[in-house]
Amino acid sequence: MKKNIILLALLCAVVILPLILNQGAEFSGADGQAESFITQIAPDYQPWIEPLIEPASGEIESLLFTLQGSLGAAVIFYILGFYHGRRKTDADH
Repeated sequence: MKKNIILLALLCAVVILPLILNQGAEFSGADGQAESFITQIAPDYQPWIEPLIEPASGEIESLLFTLQGSLGAAVIFYILGFYHGRRKTDADH
């Protein structure tokens, strides 16, 4: 139990400290940084493909990205749990 509390405190520190130490910093994603870098190198660059659906705002885009990651993690951990349970059941018989 004590180990879990320490790990939770460290997790909170890792999440909160960058926000405190870098107040006013812009925490943008790699996509936006890559786009600005490409326009600096080749201003006349045309993308090969355009998005099918453009989210109404950055918040919705972030929400969809988070939901996608959460769904992927849920599938991975479900599969891991399923095989762990199967292995445990096979070991009991």
